[in-house]
Amino acid sequence: MTAPFALSTGEAHLVDLADPGEVARLERFAAHHPRATPFHRPAWFVSVARATGNRAMALVQERRGEIVAFLPLDMIHSPVFGRLLASSGFAVGGGLLTGDGADVPALFAALEELALRHSCPTIELRGGLLPQENARWSLKTESHCNFARALAADDEAQLTSVPRKQRAEVRKALAGDLEIEIGRSERDRSAHYAVFAESYRNLGTPVFPRALLDAVLDAFGDDADVLTVRHRQWPVASVITLYHRGAAMPYWGGGTREARQLRANDRMYYELMLHARRRGCSTFDFGRSKTGSGAYHFKRNWGFDPEPLTYATWTAPGAPRREADPTSSRLSLQIRLWQRLPLAVANRLGPLIARGIG
Repeated sequence: MTAPFALSTGEAHLVDLADPGEVARLERFAAHHPRATPFHRPAWFVSVARATGNRAMALVQERRGEIVAFLPLDMIHSPVFGRLLASSGFAVGGGLLTGDGADVPALFAALEELALRHSCPTIELRGGLLPQENARWSLKTESHCNFARALAADDEAQLTSVPRKQRAEVRKALAGDLEIEIGRSERDRSAHYAVFAESYRNLGTPVFPRALLDAVLDAFGDDADVLTVRHRQWPVASVITLYHRGAAMPYWGGGTREARQLRANDRMYYELMLHARRRGCSTFDFGRSKTGSGAYHFKRNWGFDPEPLTYATWTAPGAPRREADPTSSRLSLQIRLWQRLPLAVANRLGPLIARGIG
């Protein structure tokens, strides 16, 4: 079953994501498309929607029974930030994938119609083929950068590839009383979430529901795992990593207040680079960071060069622009207040808010 959109320039429709056969078609299309990311997979956008109480959608065009254009979407509702169509939700990548015969203007027209039908005043496309900037669409470049580079041939070469000052920090971390655990068990997941939740509270950011993280680990299977650094049995740093086409992509990570003194984050990422190579990966994709942020400079210190990203945002006629940027001055007071919350309170309230950030 599909939901058609009759357009003068072509036809687009929503795929029935309750049909396992249709979901499998989308997975195959993404698996063979050269520009696909993990965030194009139904394993991502369907799983995160279910875990957060939002709605997943897949907008496609077909020619002679074959998909020629595909846009994964999460329709996100927040009483704080409003309604949003994101490609993809809770992701740093996504966007439109096209093949031969795609009618791109018709697809974007269908996307705008879809947003209006569902009273979503905002669309965000995080990568993929983007529309041209016009009265409805705005493009933002260089607000975020991605960081990726090739992995070295062996452990020692990986260490020497790190710039001198950061390499000294890694050596100190290697000499510390730290233990590494890698897995997907309940022990790994609970340790990760404890660290992750504290890290987000310390940043002044509402933490995502644990169900979201579990859903991704379950859906990705062997293509995701958890690496945790422990000090005297206590988890102090932990990261969930996705594996995609030979690239290791650390995605949800963090550390406790003690992690900095212990250099646990330095140990975590170095060990993850070694683990990724042993898994057969050739690239370490450090992910995106806000330009000029602490995370941005941390990744540069590891010898990674920033690659500016471009995102597209559509705002419905007459609607205000959506504001969910944690670095905006309007949200700075809320961030400072959140940082002062007791951890138990932040962990209880955070998921209720974060599921609507997208």
